[in-house]
Amino acid sequence: MRRTTVRVPAAPLGPENPLPALRERPEQHRLDSRERDAMPPDMARQIGYAPLRTVLPVRVLDGYGRDRAPADLDAVVLENDRLRATVLPGLGGRLYSLLHKPTGRELLYRNSVFQPADFALAGAWFSGGVEWNLGATGHAAHTCAPLHAARLTAPDGGEMLRLWEWERLRDLPFQVDLWLPSGSDFLHVGIRVRNPHGRTVPVYWWSNTAVPETAGTRVLVPADAAWHFDYHRTLTHVPVPCPPGGPDSTDTTYPARFAYAADHFFDIQGDDRRWIAALDGDGRGLVQTSTDGLRGRKLFRWGRGPGGRRWQEWLTEPGTGGYLEIQAGLARTQLEHIPMAAESELCWLEAYGPLDADPALVHGADWSTARAEAAARLEAALPRADLDAAHAAWLTRADADPDPADILATGSGWGALEVERGRFALPGTPFRPATLGPAQKPWLELLVAGVFPRPAAAAAAPGPTLVAAEWRELMEAVDTYPGNEWYRDYHLGIAQWAAGDRAQAVRSWERSLAAHASPWVLRALAVADTAADRPERAAERYLAGYDALAATLTDAVTLTDAVTVTPADPVSLPADPGLPDEAGQSARTVLRAFALEAVPALLAAGRADDAARVLDRPVPGPDGAVTPLDGGRVELLRARTALAQGDPGRARAILDTGVVVEDLAEGDETLSDTWYAVAEALHTDQAPAGKGADQQDGASGDARARARQAHPLPPGYDFRMRPEDPQKRQDPQKRQDPQNPSDPH
Repeated sequence: MRRTTVRVPAAPLGPENPLPALRERPEQHRLDSRERDAMPPDMARQIGYAPLRTVLPVRVLDGYGRDRAPADLDAVVLENDRLRATVLPGLGGRLYSLLHKPTGRELLYRNSVFQPADFALAGAWFSGGVEWNLGATGHAAHTCAPLHAARLTAPDGGEMLRLWEWERLRDLPFQVDLWLPSGSDFLHVGIRVRNPHGRTVPVYWWSNTAVPETAGTRVLVPADAAWHFDYHRTLTHVPVPCPPGGPDSTDTTYPARFAYAADHFFDIQGDDRRWIAALDGDGRGLVQTSTDGLRGRKLFRWGRGPGGRRWQEWLTEPGTGGYLEIQAGLARTQLEHIPMAAESELCWLEAYGPLDADPALVHGADWSTARAEAAARLEAALPRADLDAAHAAWLTRADADPDPADILATGSGWGALEVERGRFALPGTPFRPATLGPAQKPWLELLVAGVFPRPAAAAAAPGPTLVAAEWRELMEAVDTYPGNEWYRDYHLGIAQWAAGDRAQAVRSWERSLAAHASPWVLRALAVADTAADRPERAAERYLAGYDALAATLTDAVTLTDAVTVTPADPVSLPADPGLPDEAGQSARTVLRAFALEAVPALLAAGRADDAARVLDRPVPGPDGAVTPLDGGRVELLRARTALAQGDPGRARAILDTGVVVEDLAEGDETLSDTWYAVAEALHTDQAPAGKGADQQDGASGDARARARQAHPLPPGYDFRMRPEDPQKRQDPQKRQDPQNPSDPH
């Protein structure tokens, strides 16, 4: 094992969004309750169990851009005579590369750049390698955050890399142990998730593996059926490899044969060995297998249509080969969460390595023969009994604490704070008090002194709020300093909102507002108004909050004593990724975050002129200049605002500049919706006098079709992951949330 760096073109992660994530983050894998009737009872229960509504207490990481420069990513390399594994502890512990040394084959899809995109629960995510997803349906909130890392002794006497952290969405500590047994073609990965609490906690785990996709790549798995999920938002039980008859009877195990994105959750029966492989036309590729505790297996494909190709280009460099994902999880599907009993743990062992099979058999027409060939090759390379024995041996080392001298990387201080509060004994994953930092300081003060602390600075954006039941109860019980009640009630309202007690949250925020009219509580109440379908009041509160904040910060030039905030370098993430905003968020960062919520709310309320005023208002910049907000998301809002003001020509002129929305979310069709809405408005303007487009063409559908023909969507704006519906009326003003994707992958 050795420490090194990986040099790639990288876009900086940038600062966190300074506003608490109160808005419900859209969940793409969500079903109508009526669809569960035909499912196995345990699956139906788990699909409806404890869905995540917000990512509180985590802050959204959306301050990244798309300007890349060479950078060195901190890495740890494990190596034997057969494999070389490269891990990035500072980026969620991503297994970045797995090289088979005898053949020189890279077994994973290794992204040639570091380019964040809005795919994770907390925003920034990047493609490639193997990621460890814990928390809730989706890419983990810690996917771009640093983990603790240390060197330990492996079960076979060699060296083992341990990664660990405190997962904050469900408050669960976890560890990932990686080692390469001598002479083995398989990387061993031992995973443990612990629930130290005296209550049942929902748990979710999926290990996602990106592998290269070629025209001949086939995914093999020991299943004859799968649960299929795509843009229809329905979960359908289908045969594998081919649905019966009809136009959609293409072999689903060849992902490159499809135009659109989809998930296949394979239905592995009984005590069949758990494994999944992706093999190219020559029968060579990667296989992932595990002990039986990791039940589920999944294929995700992007599809070869324009939208799928565009997304893959967006995530890397043009001309780079595409990828697919083979995944493994605790449940049948990623729509499910599993109840984890109080004071319990879940452990399993995974293995990743090369698989070479007879191409004539694995690509033959007989599915049973194809999967049997892959299963036999796996059993010969890594017998199931050997994997079970390795798991048992690893469990004897799982509680071993690393020596402080062998610490390789440091994660956040949140685990240390929770251990201090709960007095948890977590052998093997030491959350040392030395890791406590500025983000944890006010909460440690609350815990030790029993008094809710004051804000660090009078005009500063409040820092992160802890929302677990224990912290909420503590906030409800403690006193605070005279005049600081507004600050306590603001944070208490956030915790109540996260718990689903929205009425009580609003009452807390209204008390806070009555005591001190801060822009932060106005924004919180505006979010509540939006959720309650009160667009006019939401718009009023957003506007009042933004105007007050902009006036204060423009006069003060910055939010805190720090004039600017330097975007976080992706290669040297801070030891504590959740530093409070008091420590140095710039005025422009805060105002941009506020405006990106306020403008859609104003448009939804029919207040386009006020929206334009927010966008055009000069605000302080990092160089001291006072200029209007900029960036791709802002420019898209300018186009939408111009359209709402009845000026489609100006909207089209903005779009013709080539708007690049840096934080475009997976499934978000706002770009194409806005383009087509502008096209329809222009088409209507060009109709003969006295006739609107609908009258001219006889039907609104015909008018839209003619508008699309006259104004084809530029390829750079085509991120659609589903077939185009020419009858769909485009109304981008209905999208109040820029993170509101319309359909799942």
